[in-house]
Amino acid sequence: MNGNRRGLIKGMMIIAVGVAMGMGAAEFKTPVTSIDLQDGDTLVFLGDSITHQCLYTQYVEDYFYTRYPDRRILFHNAGVSGDRAADALDRFAEDVAPFEPKYITVLLGMNDGSYQHFDLGIFNTYETGMTELADRMDALGAVEVFMGPTMYDSRVASVTPPHWLKDQEKIAQARHYYNAVLAFYGTWLRDTAVERGAGYVDLLGPLNFHTTQQRLEDPAFTLIPDAVHPGPAGHAVMAFELLEQMNADRSVSGINASTKPDGSWRVASPNGEVSDISGDGASLRFTFKAQALPWVLPPEATLGYEITKSGHKMSNEHLSVRGLKPGKYSLKIDGIEVGHYSHAQLGSKVELQSNEKTPQYQQALAVALLNKERNDKAVHPLRDQWGARKGKRREKLQEKDPEAYAQFYSAYEAEVAHLLNVKADYEERIHELAQPRARVYEISPVK
Repeated sequence: MNGNRRGLIKGMMIIAVGVAMGMGAAEFKTPVTSIDLQDGDTLVFLGDSITHQCLYTQYVEDYFYTRYPDRRILFHNAGVSGDRAADALDRFAEDVAPFEPKYITVLLGMNDGSYQHFDLGIFNTYETGMTELADRMDALGAVEVFMGPTMYDSRVASVTPPHWLKDQEKIAQARHYYNAVLAFYGTWLRDTAVERGAGYVDLLGPLNFHTTQQRLEDPAFTLIPDAVHPGPAGHAVMAFELLEQMNADRSVSGINASTKPDGSWRVASPNGEVSDISGDGASLRFTFKAQALPWVLPPEATLGYEITKSGHKMSNEHLSVRGLKPGKYSLKIDGIEVGHYSHAQLGSKVELQSNEKTPQYQQALAVALLNKERNDKAVHPLRDQWGARKGKRREKLQEKDPEAYAQFYSAYEAEVAHLLNVKADYEERIHELAQPRARVYEISPVK
């Protein structure tokens, strides 16, 4: 083949590829990469027992309550234990659509694979169900954020298999293959989400990564005590990943102080109000009211919060003071001493978001604990009611004994109405508690 012919063919190939890419580019959708919840918006968490646990959902709620205290954002947990994609479809019209969500996160798949080696027929059922579910969400006008399946901890399962697995062959299959099966489901879901222009959050990778890292020091470590359901630390990892991968706002507040040429102080913040500034080269006092509180989780979730560096990465609250005379300084907030720092440390940056002594940390912790109470006393019992209803439907009680079903359903509706009122009352209290307060900062030499 002569050089001219080769050049002609190469040029035609380049043109053909360019045309094909140009034709395809118009069809590609941009995936969702953020969750933008404004005042009055609703976020629905749709899922199975891992959502029914009311933990990662609770921790995400904590973030929004404290990061956007000026907004009334509504949350609805739509998790039911044992659910697969088909089950979520069955209750979509009653458990999702009436809430008119702006966003719906979807965490399904753990049950859909049936805890065994990959089976194409089982996967096809999952694919069909998830596709129909995505179509239903599109029709509702909601923004979809799919969350990949979580980790199946085969090391835990080798000691204590999930209690619902009875067959020894299936126990062995789950132990050796199920984490990989979930990876396949997650990869398909990610590609599907991207094609549809939906959001996707990888959970399997981070949970496996953090588990492996911790096992370098403790081979028995787990984030998933029963091999399937993450504990609070695991749910903290999940909440962080949802926020991180959806590019949530990382900053709580930043205060920057520096001396002016005349020796007085300049104190400013891009996300708060500063007033009543006074001091000299050896001391500084000012009042600061932030627009948000730090993201703080209940104590049981501390490990997950720490290993993801959630405070630094997702809740940065820093103070910088330049111009102090060399020495050691005490930092007080509202008269409470929260730490001793050198002039160099203060001049660089001090991060306060994880300092349990600060009044703002304690206020945020109170919000988290009140929300934990809300989930324990209202949200989780609500999901239990939905789980009981699912059980009655599976028993076909309505067909077998209509009168018994009518009695059950009447009691169910009354309890759901009561729990929704309890939930709403907690939300009012949380909103009030989450409002930032003006704090007095004092920097003075350590005596």
